[in-house]
Amino acid sequence: MPYTKLPLFSDGINITQKELLACQSLAKALPEKRSKAKASLAGHRASLIKGRGMEFAEVRHYQSGDDVRTIDWRVTARTGKAHTKLFVEERERPVLVLLDLSHSLYFGSSLMLQSVQAAHLATTLGWSAVMHGDRLGALIATEQEHIELKPRSRQQGILQMVSAIQKLHQHQLQNIVQQKPEPDHMAKACQRLRRLAKPGSLIWIISDGSHFTPACLAALSDLKRHCDMGAFLITDPLRQGELTLPKHFQLPVREGGKERVIDRNSYEQWLTNQLQQQQQFIEMMQKLNVETRVIDAGQRLSQQLGGLR
Repeated sequence: MPYTKLPLFSDGINITQKELLACQSLAKALPEKRSKAKASLAGHRASLIKGRGMEFAEVRHYQSGDDVRTIDWRVTARTGKAHTKLFVEERERPVLVLLDLSHSLYFGSSLMLQSVQAAHLATTLGWSAVMHGDRLGALIATEQEHIELKPRSRQQGILQMVSAIQKLHQHQLQNIVQQKPEPDHMAKACQRLRRLAKPGSLIWIISDGSHFTPACLAALSDLKRHCDMGAFLITDPLRQGELTLPKHFQLPVREGGKERVIDRNSYEQWLTNQLQQQQQFIEMMQKLNVETRVIDAGQRLSQQLGGLR
């Protein structure tokens, strides 16, 4: 793999507010997606999300949680089943980032830790949301704690995200040796996200996929009914089998709170397990009809902007 320099203000391991604020320049360079189907760059415009507003859109069956004031009594009386009116409304769209900072992402073989790349990506998407007039919120999850950030407008949304990412990332680095496996922490995070996300939100999922168990599927399925969703899988060249390794080698790795050394004999099995975990995450997203984009921690995010939309 050709040598590539670290991003501005980054050392590839720690995270500073300076390097996350610098991601604003990446957001400005993001390619526009001119599709009406999944309008991820929404702002002060006629929303594709159906809700309350001034312009009538359609009538559909009444669903639990709908405002009873929008019930169409004529259609309800004619069909015998409750129907509600939907309107196209002008509003800011809530954008939520589910950022996985589990200890499995504190792994890097080439340029930076996967956790650092995940933080850069989350912040870039956050800057993009703010620049397009949307409200930005996040749920940042680790094995032992999580931070919930309700969507906020303008600079408030991005600044609260930057501060939370830096704080939690540093805490994870300091406690990497004392980590305790928690198999259900991402399932719990998905359940919390279901409570945090309002209908019509855009949700970005950023993870290495290691901790997305089948228990996550139910909560995400509920969210997908009322929200748009996209996923990013953060990988590393070693975990993709893309590094040229010597005939004889020994590499220390940490998994499940334990350190181990892999050599040529054990590497193939280790790599197979890594690829299987990644594929399971992709297949879970496919069940939700969610596209998964792969982001490599062995390259700067600026070299991968074309894959962000």
